Amino acid sequence: MAIDWDLMFGLTNAIALAGWVALALLPRRESMLGAVLWGGVAMLCLLYAAMFAGLTGGLVDPGRDAPAPPFEYSVDGLLAAFGARGAIVVGWTHYLAFDLFIGLWIARDADARGVHRLVQIPFLFVTLMAGPIGLLAWLLLKRPLAGR
Repeated sequence: MAIDWDLMFGLTNAIALAGWVALALLPRRESMLGAVLWGGVAMLCLLYAAMFAGLTGGLVDPGRDAPAPPFEYSVDGLLAAFGARGAIVVGWTHYLAFDLFIGLWIARDADARGVHRLVQIPFLFVTLMAGPIGLLAWLLLKRPLAGR
């Protein structure tokens, strides 16, 4: 079965972006946070699982011109595996899901610590752009920023 990997890439990006915009700009009601969790993170996880199963099970076309070599657990093996459009989209969806989950956690933690929304936004942005750096920054600075 063929999948339009460009369409899947756009869809997953739209879902993630909606979640990030909600975290940054909408009132932090429990219903909104739940929508980010279930409509954003969980939806990305579901799409990831479906695409991953399709690729690893040989059910969908990976979007590769040449047949995939046997997977080797090394940098070269990963380079070969990610030579297919489907693998790139699946890998990207993995990043989107986890980064959005971490952003949701940062937002909840910041709210619980009384950190103003304008102070949170740079941490959320850095987490969106470079997940582990945003998470590390929050972990290092959350206590000094609490209650300010």
